[in-house]
Order: sequence, then structure tokens, then C-alpha cells
Amino acid sequence: MSTDEGATDDLLLSEQACFALYSASRAVTDVYRPLLAELGLTYPQYLVLLTLWESEPRAVRDVGAALALDYGTVSPLLKRLEAAGLIERRRDPRDERTVTVHLTDDGRALRGRVTHVPRTIGCALGLDDRARRDLIVLLRTITASTAAFRGVDGGSSAG
Repeated sequence: MSTDEGATDDLLLSEQACFALYSASRAVTDVYRPLLAELGLTYPQYLVLLTLWESEPRAVRDVGAALALDYGTVSPLLKRLEAAGLIERRRDPRDERTVTVHLTDDGRALRGRVTHVPRTIGCALGLDDRARRDLIVLLRTITASTAAFRGVDGGSSAG
């Protein structure tokens, strides 16, 4: 391996936190892909459903905020989930400008079919429950710290 004259170890790819996080994120998402494909879901669609299984109905903007996604990203996800019969979008009768997202019976039933996913991901991570929880805390700390560094509201994150 060669480095430019004067380069420090800090400039090695293997020493970059951003690359380690990027690689880990891709690796974990690659484990999710076949698990969710069996259920007809993509990873982002799964995240939307997780937010709704926690609490529904939810305004579209609240789904986006929970996932740190903008409306232009959330809307197509909701459209595909609605076409699959898992959710319904409805205008809020109290405020016609607000669209709320509701699970259908099929959307609620799907929750019971994904209970193996977190366990499978836990095994793929090679972490026991304690280490997995510690990792989540660390990643949330990183998210909040970088948001504060950039001067933006970190919002809530999926995880």
C-alpha cells in the first residue's frame, strides 16, 4: 500500500468513520433485502410500516419526520404501499390539507409475518441484545451530534 508523501494514517480509507458507517449500513440493508422481498416489501417500505405499527393513523408529515424523509420521498412509498393494499391515505376531516395514513387489515396482519426480521438482523450483526442496544444508542448519539454540528434539528430517527 502506498500513500502520498506527507499523508497521515488519518487519510487512509480504513480510518474514515464515514466509510465504516456507509459500509455497515449497506451490509445491514443487504441482509434486510431478501427477508423483505419474501413479503413483497422494500426496506424503505418496511420502515414506513414500522412507524405505523407503532402509532396510527399518522399524518404524512409525521411519517416523514419519523424517518427523516421529505414529502417527495415519502409520498411514492405511501403510493406503493397503498397499491399493495397495506395502507390507506385519507384527508383529515378536521383539516382537509392534512392527509393521514391508516393501516388496512392486511397491513396490520403483515406485522405478525415480520416478527422474525429483527431476530435475523440481530444474528447477522453478530451482537447480543445488550451490544445491539448499545450500538443503537451510539448511532443515535452520532446522529444528534452531527445534526447539532450542522445546526439543524436532528428530529427522530428510525432504528
